[in-house]
Amino acid sequence: MKLPRRKFLNLAASSAALTALSRISGAQAYPSRAVRIIVGGPPGGPTDIAARLISQWLSARLGQPFVVDNRPGAGGNIAAEAVVRAPADGYTLLLVYASSAINATLYERLDFNFIRDIAPVASINRTPLVLEVHPSFPAKSVPELIAYTKANPGAVNLALPVIGSGPYMAGELFKMMAGVNMVSVAYRGSGPMLNDLLGNQVQVAFDGVLSSIQHIRAGRLRALGVASAARLEALPDIPIIADFVPGFEATGWNGIGVPRNTSVEIVDRLNKEINAGLVDPNIKARLADLGTTPLISSSAEFGRFIADETEKWAKVVKFSGVKPE
Repeated sequence: MKLPRRKFLNLAASSAALTALSRISGAQAYPSRAVRIIVGGPPGGPTDIAARLISQWLSARLGQPFVVDNRPGAGGNIAAEAVVRAPADGYTLLLVYASSAINATLYERLDFNFIRDIAPVASINRTPLVLEVHPSFPAKSVPELIAYTKANPGAVNLALPVIGSGPYMAGELFKMMAGVNMVSVAYRGSGPMLNDLLGNQVQVAFDGVLSSIQHIRAGRLRALGVASAARLEALPDIPIIADFVPGFEATGWNGIGVPRNTSVEIVDRLNKEINAGLVDPNIKARLADLGTTPLISSSAEFGRFIADETEKWAKVVKFSGVKPE
């Protein structure tokens, strides 16, 4: 039977309205059970801390447990692949961080494409990095370090935590942009690296402010510059590296992603709640204590940020020739 045009249009409009209402209802009902946040690092690290901070906030706001699930290994790729293979229902989230963008080109063969297979939800924070030296090292500024290394090519060891990490790639970016020849020495974490730097077994290092700031304040290490776009409140007297190497910027960062095809409604709900947490005074104070700053964005803005970071670090990976362990 052929329906009159007006009746057909009315039915179509009703169907569209019901679909929209169904989506809204589904988003409002989310979550109805526990949600996992999979983290590609061990407990206690900076990515784990960010995940636990936001998981506590989301649990309180949404009335269901948000449980951190640590799956370290392969530079975070084990965790990422677990989320890529998970159902796109909003109950498996990924703690996304700087290595997520770096790994896209650092690893020649991955069973997933990060930008294609993980949908961005929201950024959480930026973690500044610092360029530091042992107090006995002759350079007392970034220009003096550049001059010294150019006068003594290959004679200076640049200590870096974990191949492919944010600080590691920041060191390679510095070498590329400053045109200096330093020998990169990779460690298995900030702890062992700092032990050798404090013992003057290596001379120069890039590290996260969180793990180095107490040594800097105590005079056990000398900070030459910070890798952020502006000076840090925690180290107000330390200049930014970009003052001497124009355009240089390298920071750690964290955010949340989900499997592709997760509904827009769930992504929008999570984005809204995470952004609400980042302006909460308690969370802002906690982030400040950790030497990091909130990074608020829409899901689209976070996606563009990840794409830009991926492109940026691809050039550094190619320049450095670095290979994963």
